[in-house]
Amino acid sequence: QVQLVESGGGLVQAGGSLRLSCAASGRTFSSGGMGWFRQAPGKEREFVATINWSGSSTTYADSVKGRFTISRDNAKNTVSLQMNSLKPEDTAIYYCAARVGATLSTSQFLYNYWGQGTQVTVSS
Repeated sequence: QVQLVESGGGLVQAGGSLRLSCAASGRTFSSGGMGWFRQAPGKEREFVATINWSGSSTTYADSVKGRFTISRDNAKNTVSLQMNSLKPEDTAIYYCAARVGATLSTSQFLYNYWGQGTQVTVSS
């Protein structure tokens, strides 16, 4: 079992930065892929970024590539999402997710555990 708690969301102006963190509990954290997803009002949840178990491989949605960076610290059981050059269209609830498999995945259906989400609002 893995429990995930996100933090770091908030209100920021366009062009600004935020760093989201996800604290994980559970002995399987360091062996599984992790991901960040987001859901804007009235829209379906979408993939943002993913990282494999070791942190050696990452993948990003085209909409955030070059602006967001996912990283993990297995010693501290945390995964982070550094978000730079934020745009109003980045406004959403951001969710941290963990999967049992070691590889990264862009599909939300391959994740086994989810956090409660943290709100990110970008004003224009």
